Amino acid sequence: MNAPADIVTRRAPLAATSWNAEERTLEVTFSTGAEVERFDARGAYAERLNLAQDWTAFIGAPVLNSHRRGDLTDVLGSVQKAWTVGGNREARAVIKLSRRGDVEPIIQDILDGHLRGVSVGYVVNAWSESTEGGRRVKTATRWTPVELSIVPIPADRQATIRGETMTAPTPATADPAAATPPAAAAPTPTASAERAAVNAEIRSIAAVAGLDQAWIDGQIDAAATTDAARAAAFEALRSRSAPAGQLRTTTISIGVDHTDPALRAAAIGEALYTRATPGHTPSEAARAYVGLSIPEIARDCLRARGVSVTGLGAAEVVTRALHSTSDFVLALADTQGRVLATAYRAAASGLKPVARQVTLPDFRKRTFLRTSGISDLEKVNEAGEFKRGTFGEAGESVSLETFGKVFGITRQALVNDDTGALSDVPRKFGDAAARFEAAQLAKLLVKAAGAGPTMADGKTLFHADHHNLAGAGAAIDVTSLGTARFTMRGQTDDAGQLISVVPKALVVGPAKETEAQLITAATTPIEPSEVNPFVGALAVHVEPRLAGNAWYVVDPLVDGLIYAHLASEPGPQLESRAGFDVDGIETRIRLDFGCAFIDWRGWYRNPGN
Repeated sequence: MNAPADIVTRRAPLAATSWNAEERTLEVTFSTGAEVERFDARGAYAERLNLAQDWTAFIGAPVLNSHRRGDLTDVLGSVQKAWTVGGNREARAVIKLSRRGDVEPIIQDILDGHLRGVSVGYVVNAWSESTEGGRRVKTATRWTPVELSIVPIPADRQATIRGETMTAPTPATADPAAATPPAAAAPTPTASAERAAVNAEIRSIAAVAGLDQAWIDGQIDAAATTDAARAAAFEALRSRSAPAGQLRTTTISIGVDHTDPALRAAAIGEALYTRATPGHTPSEAARAYVGLSIPEIARDCLRARGVSVTGLGAAEVVTRALHSTSDFVLALADTQGRVLATAYRAAASGLKPVARQVTLPDFRKRTFLRTSGISDLEKVNEAGEFKRGTFGEAGESVSLETFGKVFGITRQALVNDDTGALSDVPRKFGDAAARFEAAQLAKLLVKAAGAGPTMADGKTLFHADHHNLAGAGAAIDVTSLGTARFTMRGQTDDAGQLISVVPKALVVGPAKETEAQLITAATTPIEPSEVNPFVGALAVHVEPRLAGNAWYVVDPLVDGLIYAHLASEPGPQLESRAGFDVDGIETRIRLDFGCAFIDWRGWYRNPGN
């Protein structure tokens, strides 16, 4: 079976630490191969890991803070060694933590027992599938660990950080079967340490399930095991019901395994996008959320953050999710961003196809150098001497400006599970952003065709001295197009050297659209004189914002018209937050855009008639 592209994770709890203060290392059991419930297009299945793997690639992998990968400070350390023990029933590693000051509080919380979770992120390379007791089981026969994270909530509760009196690991080996366990057996932690760890697990289970202190005390007083507490929590959730008269909401619990905020937000955002966009096929990660309403998603986001949602109705759940966790707002913003990007890309433009898109690193004016031709090559003499060539430079400039709007999605729309509210407004703004850019390009061309801004040589873009302006207006026919092509073929650079200009496009306004299509349409000539050399040679681009009869022949491969975005944010960008002026979420659309002509040689204008 083909391996999935996404990185998946498993979590394991920390116990008594094997902290080496001098080396700053911990010994970790990062997997016991225990089953984890997953979902794919066919539904739920139990995932198992085959621990008979080659761990060489894991050495040097990063140790992260809760799977976050957005900043350098998210890296807490690295994996030093990895191996298996007990006949490949347990996978262990030694991790080394950074000496940075921001890592010290995390280390102290581990030593104090507040942080117990370890999670391994991995990519599955090969699967095998079977059916056991009526349920699907998929075993990852080959998988590659790519990172190890310290996390707040565990899932694979059979794995632990090793006790400080336990033996040191052996180095990783390329042959999993040849990996040898440490020479001495590890002593068992004290009963009090084990009980403290179990009690901490019980509190964690209660936080995730939204159970109160009385339930926690009952489990601890009964000396319940972790498995017994988990079973009791499921039973409590099953028997719980909403108060009389309150709207009951059916929820689907998403496993605590999916805890990376960025991954969760992207998966939920895609799921909502799928509901709003018929025909879109969701990824495997998003499928688990497609059946959830917006209030149910809000409830799940709160649970993932350990916020109790017992007895809360849809309206209060949405309100708390807007103000208690960023995951919910991020997910809604992700949906809006997907809709906006789709609408932006789909909007038509008559000039973008003949313009070149560039990115600028900042908002300062940037000059695009127009390099003149290098002097001709000369024969190297018998002494092997190469003569130096010369070239000149000229340039045009462009800079970015920021444009934008703010819009809101009300809390009522979210409570009503109105996916249209999430999609309609961003779709209109995406279309508006594309229209704005098209209008700016058309406005620039119209200005350049008149007495608009001058180029670096002091002349307007279309000028007789630039050899890109017809002496008189003419209809679009073989003769006028032939003249345009002949003139463009003769274009030279600033040093008088011929450049390769190949007319490829015919740009017109609505008044000349039919005329342009007729001259470029395929026909069957009867006489040789009726052959049209421009059939298939020019692509027609209609820009409805161009008034009048003027038409243009363009070579898009020669620098001429350009449009620019900010390098880090190409196209329109969205930012969302819980609303203050709006009872819901506020979203800001921002567009950093600029356009300019940086050369005249790829464009030819005929005033038309």
